Amino acid sequence: MYKFTYPRSLWDERVIDKAVVRTLIQKHMAMQGIKERCYRYYIGRHDIEGRTRDDKDAPNARIVCNHARDISDTAAGYFMGSPISYTTTGDHDIEPLLDAFDTAGIDDVDADLAIDGSIYGLAYEYVYSDKAGNVVSKAVSPLSAFVACDDTIAEEELFGVYYWPRKNDATSQKEYVATVMTEHYIHNMIIEGAATPGVAHEWTTDEPVEHYFGGIPLIEYLNNKEALGDFENQLSLIDAYNALMSDRVTDKEQFIDSILALYGALLGDDEEETDAALKKLKDQKLIELPIDAKAEYLTRQMDEDGAEVLRKALKEDIYTFSHVPNLTDESFSGTASGVALEYKLLGLEMLTKTKERHYRQGLRKRIRLYCNFLGLKAISVEAGAIIPTFTRALPKNLQELSLIVSNLDGKVSARTLLSLLPFVEDPDGEIEAVAEEREQALAYQERAYGIGANTLPDELRDVAEDEDGEA
Repeated sequence: MYKFTYPRSLWDERVIDKAVVRTLIQKHMAMQGIKERCYRYYIGRHDIEGRTRDDKDAPNARIVCNHARDISDTAAGYFMGSPISYTTTGDHDIEPLLDAFDTAGIDDVDADLAIDGSIYGLAYEYVYSDKAGNVVSKAVSPLSAFVACDDTIAEEELFGVYYWPRKNDATSQKEYVATVMTEHYIHNMIIEGAATPGVAHEWTTDEPVEHYFGGIPLIEYLNNKEALGDFENQLSLIDAYNALMSDRVTDKEQFIDSILALYGALLGDDEEETDAALKKLKDQKLIELPIDAKAEYLTRQMDEDGAEVLRKALKEDIYTFSHVPNLTDESFSGTASGVALEYKLLGLEMLTKTKERHYRQGLRKRIRLYCNFLGLKAISVEAGAIIPTFTRALPKNLQELSLIVSNLDGKVSARTLLSLLPFVEDPDGEIEAVAEEREQALAYQERAYGIGANTLPDELRDVAEDEDGEA
């Protein structure tokens, strides 16, 4: 993974060297070839679409088998199909932070970041405050954003850059806008009337605006240490699969257009008779030949068995090397146990563990930025005490889980057991609801049948007496 660096001794966050930012943007744009190709493959625009033949009238099937999208959607769905949950080990209530996340639509942002990370190998989140004074997050394209670090071994972030084309369709005017984010300030820069950033264009900038987030509000999320997409190393295999399927279809089309060879006979004595015979052959699929004559089509026979073996091998390699299973495979039957299913998903689980480890680093920065902003409103939340929890989007065997909960009852806390059940979103609230139902049942038993009055705890006896008095 390439990292942009700049000497800290030359850095001043209040006075931005516009030429430096311009140079870094140009370098970033020049390095996006492979990332742009990954995006093309994800949306189904593969290189096979550009294949040509010398004979323009010859069959030329160009089949796109979009394994790239299947791999990314499966990997991102397994990783971020269920929203991240948050708990705290501190004393402060985290409800204000969770409310801020809900206002920002953070679950949708996480899903977008997971897809970007799977396609490009990295993702970026831009944190800002809207006109209503709420903190908001937006997933921005990795093709238009990057973070620059200092030149020390710590590689601490100096600033982040997000640039994009801004177009006025009413005037057809197009210009590039760049936002440079430092620890305390936002700088907005514009390239006047430029289709692409260039050295010859004049840059203008407004005065820096303080953002009060207490950190660079551009968060980088890596998919892995090398910032590789989930199918980036399998592009050649995907191309080979597309070529094989296209050749098979082309072969079938060529078979339809095969040449008819006649031995010992002619279709006609002259051009008129030949044309009439061809018309009859086309309409009636019938041809009359002398006894000793014969006719046959000249075709190129393709080894279908060998092609099918090769197709299966390519498809297996695509999914094997990406560590993402083919969920349409027969081995993923509905009768497989939870343990058997986990073994089949072992490669995907290891891949997701790597995603999760790198994503936590970005989450810690997000939580810190949000907490700093909430602090401006006198809302105190301990950022370091918040623990994010990831949940795999995997079908659960509720019967197996119920047996586990039953067997561990009394050996593990009720909160831990309830957290195993996918349909329980708030274990603490569920525990309180169960305790309340039990109290109500005991109170009703005492009031209705006079049973359990001597065995009830004082607080439950008071509840029963109060209800009797109200009745």
